[in-house]
Amino acid sequence: MTSKVDEALSYEQARDELIEVVRRLEAGGTTLEDSLALWERGEELAKVCRRWLEGARARLDAALAEEEGERAERDGE
Repeated sequence: MTSKVDEALSYEQARDELIEVVRRLEAGGTTLEDSLALWERGEELAKVCRRWLEGARARLDAALAEEEGERAERDGE
């Protein structure tokens, strides 16, 4: 479950932290415990990013639908 702190992150903040988590995991040299904690944090950050992107997609779809509706009304008159 995503924490309230994570929900307050902007897309850019979550993305940047996720990039750092991936970098650290790819670099290796961490204990299994630390690697698991990093992986779990990465999963949470990915969820935050996904929610932001889904919200942006919904806003774009709504704007396009509204524009299409307005165009249909103009063309129908």
